Amino acid sequence: MVEPIFDYQFRLILIGDSTVGKSSLLKYFTDGKFAELSDPTVGVDFFARLIDVDDGTRIKLQLWDTAGQERFRSITKSYYRNSVGALLVYDVCNRASFEHIPQWMMEARRHIEPHRPVFALVGCKLDLVTNGARREVSREEARTFADQNGVHHIETSAKTGVNVTEAFRAVTQEVYNRIKTGEYKVEDGWDGIKTGFARPGGLDFNLVEAEPAKSSCC
Repeated sequence: MVEPIFDYQFRLILIGDSTVGKSSLLKYFTDGKFAELSDPTVGVDFFARLIDVDDGTRIKLQLWDTAGQERFRSITKSYYRNSVGALLVYDVCNRASFEHIPQWMMEARRHIEPHRPVFALVGCKLDLVTNGARREVSREEARTFADQNGVHHIETSAKTGVNVTEAFRAVTQEVYNRIKTGEYKVEDGWDGIKTGFARPGGLDFNLVEAEPAKSSCC
């Protein structure tokens, strides 16, 4: 197979407590499908997808899904340092998962330094609220936390597809913006950002990545 053509490669990591929905979020983003049954992540899983930013620049995302359990922390820490962005994932119906976000953010900053990572605060399982489950984290509270820490905030559902692509696009666009301003540069020995394969001779190979189809359920 011919390697899909892209302009940059960004490495992003998903972090948060176990069972908040990280794997389901990635499954929907990369496959357009919701997994009714999902085994807990053991260590780290890898996903990838192409996505375009506002000016049409094509980005290949390397996406690392990390285990939330404490016993896997020594494994996942090694994946922080080569990431340029992190999705801080919590369950809107699980108060504790939101209260643990500051620790996840601090840990990511510590291991990604000297680079300044792009963060997005991502609430999962919005469909449960729609179907009558009790919300334990209000949208306003999460947005206040995000504003205070200068990060993006978005609520999503991997079951219905609501805002899933938008969560990844927000981080991708911000990383690209920092490249354009000169804050981020491609550096030897750092896999957070890499240059990709440019389109030769201006030819368009029409490798547009399709958006996942949204489910009609709930």
